[in-house]
Amino acid sequence: MNSLDWEVLTKARDWLENGHRVHLFTVVQTWGSAPRLPGAILAIREDGQFSGSVSGGCIEDDLADKARQGQLPTSVAMMEYGVSRDEAQHFGIPCGGRLQTLVEPLANIEQLQPLIQHIEQRQLVQRSINIHSGQIRLGEALAGSSARLEGDWFHTYFGPKWRLLIIGANQLGSALASIAQTLDFDVMVCEPREDIRAQWQVEGTRWVEGMPDDVVQNIRPDAHTAIVAVTHDPKLDDMALLEALKCDAFYVGALGSRRNQEKRRERMRMFDLSESEIARLHGPVGLAIGSRTPSEIAIAILAEIIQVRSQQRMAATQSAECAEQHCHA
Repeated sequence: MNSLDWEVLTKARDWLENGHRVHLFTVVQTWGSAPRLPGAILAIREDGQFSGSVSGGCIEDDLADKARQGQLPTSVAMMEYGVSRDEAQHFGIPCGGRLQTLVEPLANIEQLQPLIQHIEQRQLVQRSINIHSGQIRLGEALAGSSARLEGDWFHTYFGPKWRLLIIGANQLGSALASIAQTLDFDVMVCEPREDIRAQWQVEGTRWVEGMPDDVVQNIRPDAHTAIVAVTHDPKLDDMALLEALKCDAFYVGALGSRRNQEKRRERMRMFDLSESEIARLHGPVGLAIGSRTPSEIAIAILAEIIQVRSQQRMAATQSAECAEQHCHA
């Protein structure tokens, strides 16, 4: 459910368009201390080049060798690693670990393109494949659903890339943008102050034009979006927060001391925000790890974002499991 999946799928599509033979591997089940979770994907072309991962590296190397030697399955099949202690040690799987992968020989881009389009349109989608016939179905998915084998069908889930909107291009904003990109966030930056914007040197980010409140509305925040205001200018930060606290962003935070945050909450009450919306604000922003420098504060902020994301994922997974149990009852 992240951009790494999109990168693997688009790489496989490009290889197919250029006439290469490609196999797609997906972790189906794991036992013990397997390195990757069900749903992890890997694409390998016939010359051994690959994108993605199903293990710590040794299994990828073995599959690449098999690809070069023409030893990969020619139809949908299951492959298992780590069955014996010797094999587990050889492939770097922790003691007792085993993993089972589904292998799909890809014949054309139509096996991938509809899925890629769903991801690019920021839609959560369920991809189901029959492990015997190779038939593929795409459908809507519940948030929090996890990959699973159900009879002859294996269900996996794909979704949009996690986004981070930073309000403020100051030193903290720069540190936050740099570190967030290493965590695979799509980083957007809003900075209406031209003199501060001119000092920006972080590559890989996207500028979004306009005043903070308009920018928040224009990017249409969803449940895969985090918004952090770090200008330290109440006028600019509050503009963003007034819109951000009403949207679907999974995380909204603002820089400022505890005292300043209380003053900010009082200002928020003067507008059309409910107490539950105001309560969504993370401020002071970030986990309390004793951070002082811009880089340390950025780490604290991202740690809290990841913590909130994990908590919400867990809650969504439990909700999805309850919904599925109810459906089958």
